[in-house]
Amino acid sequence: MAINSKPEQNLSQLFQKWKGEVPDKIVELPPSGSERIYYRLYSGDESVIGAYNKNINENNAFLEFTKHFTDHELPVPSLLAVNEPADSYLITDLGNTTLFSLLPHKLKQEKFSQEVVDIYKKALEWLPKIQVIAGKDLNYYMCYPRQSFDEQSMAWDLNYFKYFFLKLGGIHFDEQRLEHYFNTLIKWLSKAPADYFMFRDFQSRNIMVVNNEPWFIDYQGGRKGPLQYDVASLLFDAKANIPFNLRQELLDHYLEQLGKYIDIDYDSFIKYYYGFVLIRIFQALGTYGFRGFYEKKSLFLQSIPYAQNNLNWLLEQNLFPENLPHLKTIAERIVEARQFQKYKREPVDKSKLRIDIRSFSYKKDIPVDLSSNGGGFVFDCRALPNPGRLEEFKNYTGKDKPVIQYLEEMDEVSDFINKSSELVIASAKKYIERGFTNLMVCYGCTGGQHRSVYCAEKLAKIISKKLDVVVDLQHEEENITL
Repeated sequence: MAINSKPEQNLSQLFQKWKGEVPDKIVELPPSGSERIYYRLYSGDESVIGAYNKNINENNAFLEFTKHFTDHELPVPSLLAVNEPADSYLITDLGNTTLFSLLPHKLKQEKFSQEVVDIYKKALEWLPKIQVIAGKDLNYYMCYPRQSFDEQSMAWDLNYFKYFFLKLGGIHFDEQRLEHYFNTLIKWLSKAPADYFMFRDFQSRNIMVVNNEPWFIDYQGGRKGPLQYDVASLLFDAKANIPFNLRQELLDHYLEQLGKYIDIDYDSFIKYYYGFVLIRIFQALGTYGFRGFYEKKSLFLQSIPYAQNNLNWLLEQNLFPENLPHLKTIAERIVEARQFQKYKREPVDKSKLRIDIRSFSYKKDIPVDLSSNGGGFVFDCRALPNPGRLEEFKNYTGKDKPVIQYLEEMDEVSDFINKSSELVIASAKKYIERGFTNLMVCYGCTGGQHRSVYCAEKLAKIISKKLDVVVDLQHEEENITL
């Protein structure tokens, strides 16, 4: 077995110390939204999960909570071994099936199977035991990065939303008014009872499913906080896209279970609940912006249209807090923002190669490859004759007949299309042979309205005629009619 990195070396040594033998192999698992690196370590037919994280304080929180939850007989992975100085540890392997993996995953809300609904209900039956029972005697001094979800924690989340989503996503706001209403929201939510354990990231990707039973992971960000936040996190988990009528059924189920442990005032609970739904959506959008816009991890951008749907529902149902007018305006702008629609990515037949074709302007960024496949072809159309410089074509695009006729008369344009399409088709055939699922092709020009649009349209037609593939054609500039 070849050891390729310090994390693998650490985990191999830890495994050997725990098990008394060297692991047969170590396989790195797909990256998540954190800096932690996970591996699966094998010994014969058995396996365990190894984690490496340079943030010792975060690790210590996870380790402390795991021991505590295990003592309370909660369904969490067992802690098997920890090294010094706790940058690596081993836990039981709960498999690969998350609750998220069992969902329909379509922007259009689909009916959930009864099996999935039952798992959600079981998870919500465990949640009060985590929050109330295990939360009573938990050592909150071990929390990272803060002991409670207090005013400071909420301010961090809202500033995360402001700087990484609103600014990077191009949503206009009045900074002074925004800060005022952030503070209004924070002061109001800080009045909610908050003497419970708050899981912090209680969502479908952090619920493993073993024999139709939920098991919980990634609670290292937990702290003392309000009850509403975790159930809001689960039910408004953006890409899970739970049907709205089912969300109410699940909320009622949670409150029924919660009532077995504490006395609750339904009206008081609900009064704060939708405020925590809002701050959770904002926090999630901040994450999508940081991971997607800033770190260029395109998978996170696909969650934005789902979050838009959640905000739109709050607005349509008049559930948006009335004392936050500028935040309501911001939410409306997010819902109406067309620039995020390009991140919609409905599932397609994975037995066929999907070719994403985009036109764009070089005044802006090259389009993001939402398949996370790493780019593909980018063709520069700026050497071609530019209809955009001619007055008679300024109100047209590369989809309009006058521009099409103008460009089709140019031999160099035809030559460019023929050569670029030959390259793409040759690669696509190899991709099909090798079982690849995604290829991206981008055409760029100065304004992203004439030459690039024309070329993208032509390529889409050529490919559709010559190959049995799925073609997704989009034009990045907002004034292009799709």
